[in-house]
Amino acid sequence: MNLFNNQSKDWSHIKANDSWAIFKIMGEFVNGYEKMSAIGPCVSIFGSARTSPDNPEYQLTVDIAEAVVKAGLGIITGGGPGIMEAANYGANKAGGISVGLNIELPFEQKPNQYIDDDKLMNFEYFFVRKVMFIKYAQGFIVMPGGLGTLDELFEALTLIQTGKIKKFPILLVGKAFWGGMLDWIKAVLLEGNKISEEDLDLVQVVETKEEVIEQLEKFYKQEYFKPNF
Repeated sequence: MNLFNNQSKDWSHIKANDSWAIFKIMGEFVNGYEKMSAIGPCVSIFGSARTSPDNPEYQLTVDIAEAVVKAGLGIITGGGPGIMEAANYGANKAGGISVGLNIELPFEQKPNQYIDDDKLMNFEYFFVRKVMFIKYAQGFIVMPGGLGTLDELFEALTLIQTGKIKKFPILLVGKAFWGGMLDWIKAVLLEGNKISEEDLDLVQVVETKEEVIEQLEKFYKQEYFKPNF
């Protein structure tokens, strides 16, 4: 039984649509590169879009973003609500660079009000948006989040592990949230010889804004700011 031959769908138009999509993708890359390359050193902050302003994680994110700006770096977020809004709010509050890389979604995502007017970018393609997060970030600060947060975290880890980009600080905020995942990585992936011992050094767990700044300063005493690829 040939399942493909049993389908009545004409696949020829898909090939044509895919070819034209290349130009849309190129446009997003060109626009993103031009705008992001002019902004300067920033840190990307990730976390749940569902975190409400009355959640302690929201206020901690505001405080962390403020501290990062006062240390001389800008803030990049996904541009939406929750943790993203908190990070942009903290950057805005401290008078720093506040970038929003918004993605077009049927739910949950609309630009928050704390993004600089000239630093809001809208993307249709997740993979183009993730390139902007990684290429122009001097560090990742990862707050508690869901599948999107995990996707962004593990993509960065994979690129560093495989040598496709240079190492930069990846800070997981909140041992209570991230501890179980790290325990599983050690017990299953490391013990099962799926990763190396040194891969565990790619992330640091922190609890406070002071620890975030301490880790960033420690790393950049030995490195210098530059795009990651």
